[in-house]
Amino acid sequence: MIEPIFERAGFTFTKDSPSVYTLISDGSGKRIHVHFCKECGTKLALTFERWPDRIGVYVGTLDDPASISATKENSKYIFVSEARRGTILPPGVKIFDRHATANDGTLIEPAIYTSSFVVGAQTARRCRPGERLTGAELTLPS
Repeated sequence: MIEPIFERAGFTFTKDSPSVYTLISDGSGKRIHVHFCKECGTKLALTFERWPDRIGVYVGTLDDPASISATKENSKYIFVSEARRGTILPPGVKIFDRHATANDGTLIEPAIYTSSFVVGAQTARRCRPGERLTGAELTLPS
C-alpha cells in the first residue's frame, strides 16, 4: 500500500465528508482514524492521534495515482514484520519491522540492505550505519 503523508492543514475532501472508523494501533496504542466513503466503503485516508497535523492518503484513490512518485529518498517500508512471507523489497530502501519512530518521537534506525530483501529469508546483507548505495554497489559517503 502506498500512503503519501501530507500536512493536514492544506488538505480537504472536496465532494463530501467521509465516514470515520477509529481503531487503536497495536504498535503505538494511539488512535488511528480511517476515513472511508460512506457510499461504497473505500478507504480514502488515515489521520492519527500520534500526528494530528498529518494525513495519509491511499494513493489508489487519487485521480492520477502516478502523480505520486515513490523513490528511495522519499519512501520507507513500515510494518514489514507483518508482510507476507516471500514479499520482495528492493535494495537501498529504509525498512522497519513496525513503526519508523518510537512512541516518544525518537527516530528508529532503519534496516537498509545491499540486495533485494525477501521477507522470511535471511540472505540479504544489511548496510553498516553511514553506508550508502550507488546502483548495486555499496560505497561510503565522502
